[in-house]
Amino acid sequence: MQNIEKLITEQLRNPNELDISLRMEFGPFETVHKWKRMSECYEFVGARRSKHTAIAYKDAIYVFGGDNGKSMLNDLIRFDIKEKSWTKTLCMGIAPAPRYHHSAVVHRSSMFVFGGYTGDILANSNLTNKNDLFEYKFPTAQWIQWKFTGQEPVPRSAHGAAVYDDKLWIFAGYDGNARLNDMWTINLVGENHQWEHVEQKGECPPTCCNFPVAVARGRMFVFSGQSGANITNALFQFDFESHTWSRVCTEHLLRSAGPAPARRYGHVMLHHARHLYVFGGAADSTLPSDLHCYDLDTQMWSVVHPAAESQIPSGRLFHAGAVVGDAMYIFGGTVDNNVRSGDLYRFQLSNYPRCTLHDDFGRILKSQQFCDVTLLVGADQTAVFAHQAMLAARSQYLRAKIKEANEELAKRIAAGEEEPTAECSYKARPKLTVKLPEATPEAFRMVLNYIYTDRIDPTEKDEDPASPATILLVMEVLRLALRLNIPRLRGLCARYLRANLCYSNVLQALHAAHHANLTCIKEYCLRFVVKDYNFTAIVMSPAFEEMEQKLMVEVIRRRHQPHHKLAPNHDQEEEVQGTTLEQDMSVFVGGAELADVTLRVAGATRPAHRSILAARAAYFEAMFRSFSPRDNVVNVHICNTVPSEEAFDSLLRYLYYGDTNMPTEDSLYLFQAPIYYGFTNNRLQVFCKHNLQSNVSPDNVLAILQAADRMSAADIKDYALKMIVHHFELVSVCDMRAARNTDKQTNKHNLQSNVSPDKVLAILQAADRMSAADIKDYALKMIVHHFELLDKRQLRISRSLSWWT
Repeated sequence: MQNIEKLITEQLRNPNELDISLRMEFGPFETVHKWKRMSECYEFVGARRSKHTAIAYKDAIYVFGGDNGKSMLNDLIRFDIKEKSWTKTLCMGIAPAPRYHHSAVVHRSSMFVFGGYTGDILANSNLTNKNDLFEYKFPTAQWIQWKFTGQEPVPRSAHGAAVYDDKLWIFAGYDGNARLNDMWTINLVGENHQWEHVEQKGECPPTCCNFPVAVARGRMFVFSGQSGANITNALFQFDFESHTWSRVCTEHLLRSAGPAPARRYGHVMLHHARHLYVFGGAADSTLPSDLHCYDLDTQMWSVVHPAAESQIPSGRLFHAGAVVGDAMYIFGGTVDNNVRSGDLYRFQLSNYPRCTLHDDFGRILKSQQFCDVTLLVGADQTAVFAHQAMLAARSQYLRAKIKEANEELAKRIAAGEEEPTAECSYKARPKLTVKLPEATPEAFRMVLNYIYTDRIDPTEKDEDPASPATILLVMEVLRLALRLNIPRLRGLCARYLRANLCYSNVLQALHAAHHANLTCIKEYCLRFVVKDYNFTAIVMSPAFEEMEQKLMVEVIRRRHQPHHKLAPNHDQEEEVQGTTLEQDMSVFVGGAELADVTLRVAGATRPAHRSILAARAAYFEAMFRSFSPRDNVVNVHICNTVPSEEAFDSLLRYLYYGDTNMPTEDSLYLFQAPIYYGFTNNRLQVFCKHNLQSNVSPDNVLAILQAADRMSAADIKDYALKMIVHHFELVSVCDMRAARNTDKQTNKHNLQSNVSPDKVLAILQAADRMSAADIKDYALKMIVHHFELLDKRQLRISRSLSWWT
């Protein structure tokens, strides 16, 4: 058995990675998602400001221009990340004229400043937009103004600028009379300084200004901005290679995701790793201070909740930001009462690999591996294969049906009507069957996809999210969600239907809702039809003539009784309620229900489910595909180490629902687990490393030392030993506190057996603070017997103790 497991492990893993050793750089680490206020930029360095720019170059942030409320600025100030201090920057040559709402980007070792608004604010004279381009060379601290040949972009301010493929790209802005949405580019290398007008294709954003841009994955992203009546909170992307715009549209997906940030202008958007971060701006006359994040992989918006003890900046607009390493810096801006700010804030970004829980479960559904239940769907009893554990975890209705089917199967086997199922045979069609005659195969497959991944796409066959066929399909999914008791899916379907009802589909939706007894959706359809600006067009349509008489009468009566009393919240957007995939799986982990394998570590055992283990780890997938473990028991180890029982539980929580919260000592045991077990990515490993680097303390250093010794993690062991030596007194106090909470006599014996003359005074001092009389008495006796071994320095320290006097 052990030889087979070893063979599987060797096949799954790179031999070079099996010898991986844990190496850390210990030091002060910032808490992820923590805001921290940095040194303020005082007036003798640079004025408080807004409408300025900030760029990152090496280990510093450079701020240029803006206005201080009275005049425009053209100074260049620098914040040193390592020194945490502000300085004025030496400048040679002729600097750009004072300006604001300009743009600034970095290319190689230079900063490029384009356009902006210049002039005398107080005198209201010489105010104009610019289209000049300046280069600031960091190595020589020299300003150079570029000269051009040929056509140039019109002067503008409040535009967007980006660097890609050694070119500067300028988009949109305000020319003094109108908002723009044109695009220009210029090569930043070579001697040919000539602007080129870009012919844009696709769905271009509306004319806009005061918006940020971010470059990621060969695309430029634009979010919101001032667009007059067309202002929106849509996210647009521009492909630099094809010169094509597209709107990042995800409304057609039914999933557990947060909404996009409210429409706004004067905000910042910064790129880091796989995320776009949006902060600040003016959102419908408010200045929000929340931070939003867009995941480029999952195409999902979310609100980033700040860590405890964060110093959160107040809401502001026309500020500037930059990313240095794994931190985002926000400087200046206009805060309440039109006050300019000189504050600098640091936000610690996360660089964690994305959670693959949904993808892993979706992949095992698609592969049809390890299916152990057949669902006979619809009147034709179409066979759909699935996994009992996933169905039972997400739907109480399906759990009851599976339990009932298992009892019936057991009775048939006991009566000799059915052959006993081969133990854990996943190659043949599952004998356990559950009948769902009330469902249609297409809708049920969508529900099944939601059960495994928490998302579905109703537009896979028809790209139009508002087509009648798509609307009817979503209504069928809604009906099934009610039947199967999946409240979150029900809420997502209702939200989708409300967002996509229109003239072309509302009558079909009304008819379907009436016959499916979906009262809420029917009521919403009726209200949509009888609205003044909808009613005439809908009633005059051919589809209305084909409606059944009963519904037609109901529509006419509702039109003449517009103030029909509704049930609560029927006319309002309902908050989507219910449990997510992670929440459902967190309840299911560790339960013996439907468990078909036992995991054992040392003397502890835990029930588990093969399908879940196989979906999450290549090690288990290969094992269960090749053979069935003896007695369905799998011994758990990581390389040559058996983890602690607590670390074992942390590993199970990660497998079942992606949980990464664990005690620090568990992180040491599980650091190599992603490589050994073949997880989809190294997310767990990154969390373990961060946990270890940030949380080793006198309270847990002894447990860390013990785990490091078992794992042969030399650097962690050495670090733990050094901490014990340097903080022996604190470690002793923590050890004695632990002793009092567990087995006092055993830990007392351990302390007494390890007291030596070189540390007896520290232990005596700790015992005196803790009022541990027995330990104190033992230490006093040792001092008496080994008095000659104690030097005078130690005795001077001991004078502070109460026993000396």
